[in-house]
Amino acid sequence: MNNILIKPSKLKGEINPPPSKSLTHRAIICASLCKDGISLVDNVILSDDILATIEGMKKLGAEIEINNNTNNTYKLHIRGIRGNIEHTEIDCRESGSTLRFLIPVALMVTNSCTFTGRGRLIERPLDTYYEIFREKNIIYENNNGKLPLTVSGKLRGGNYTLSGKLSSQFVSGLLFALPLIREDSIITIRDKMESAPYVDLTLDILKKFNINIENISYKQFLVPGDSLYKASSYTVEGDYSQAAFYIVAKALGNNVECVGLNENSLQGDKEIVNIIKEYYKDEITIDVSQIPDLVPIIAVLGSLQKGKTTRIINARRLRIKESDRLKVISTEINKLGGEIEELEDGLLIRGKENLKGGVTVSSWKDHRIAMALAIAATRCKDEIILQDYLAVNKSYPDFWKDYTSLGGRVWAPYGEIN
Repeated sequence: MNNILIKPSKLKGEINPPPSKSLTHRAIICASLCKDGISLVDNVILSDDILATIEGMKKLGAEIEINNNTNNTYKLHIRGIRGNIEHTEIDCRESGSTLRFLIPVALMVTNSCTFTGRGRLIERPLDTYYEIFREKNIIYENNNGKLPLTVSGKLRGGNYTLSGKLSSQFVSGLLFALPLIREDSIITIRDKMESAPYVDLTLDILKKFNINIENISYKQFLVPGDSLYKASSYTVEGDYSQAAFYIVAKALGNNVECVGLNENSLQGDKEIVNIIKEYYKDEITIDVSQIPDLVPIIAVLGSLQKGKTTRIINARRLRIKESDRLKVISTEINKLGGEIEELEDGLLIRGKENLKGGVTVSSWKDHRIAMALAIAATRCKDEIILQDYLAVNKSYPDFWKDYTSLGGRVWAPYGEIN
């Protein structure tokens, strides 16, 4: 059984959030594109998504050696891709980052590559790339718009125009690949660049590996051709996306302190600290266009602010994540006794003193939903049963270990988790 029983409890203690998944993906890709030596990427956890990127880069020709640290993290020694591969197949598991980052890279280092996946990743949209492929004469074949996807051909320098509204991952994917082309390239964003902080992370890590791209107000990115990735050592900083669950837990009355975070981080999800400060108001409007991953835990936060109303706007993209997160988080918190109205592109949340619990809820196999519901359980009157609790392995495999170390009371089918 993949169910877990969570009893209401007050969390107490210090927590060192896991290393940033977003930064780890990017560092592995950059290190794998270096031809001049061996790079070190340190402070890595082997979540399902990160394993997908490691295996993907190995399929493209990188040599990646995984070594244990003493604190349940790993260091990766990476020798970059040397030659061109005729054909390979990459299983992206359920990782949207792996899929969207590696498609352009694969076009540069293989003659053809097939991408497969699992769960909702099979049907997550790739139309932005398909539009580019048609324009650039890249051959591609998919299963009625779904994975598996096979691509063949080579990207060329020049102009690339795409929307920034669907996902910044398409922009980042091109930013990794285009420096490998002999000619210069220009990426033009024809509308608003959403999730811009994630592009900032990409540009910052590229710079650490000797790739310098000019960002013109997120409207154009000037990519110098014939650039050389240079081997480097990089230590991944703590993840604000994961820390947000415990930062909110503290705001909800748990005595939890997150340590080891970079206060000067470029991570957009650092914004959770400022969002919490907004709750001196009775009505709060939060534009999540740049911070979509925070929505599940913001929904928990807003649901437990008695007498206050929270409106989440510009969240339409959450419908094509690991689950339809607008539908799922409203459905599951309402089961707990919350009051959330699902809107077309957001949520309307009316806060309460506590949640009732006493019901079975589901993560819908979505890691961020599972973690958000675990934090909500700390303010439920009665215990809850959470279905598909192992969804956390996608990004934070030690979540339940950390949760119980803080005093969370959790029972899986074979006994108490500790």
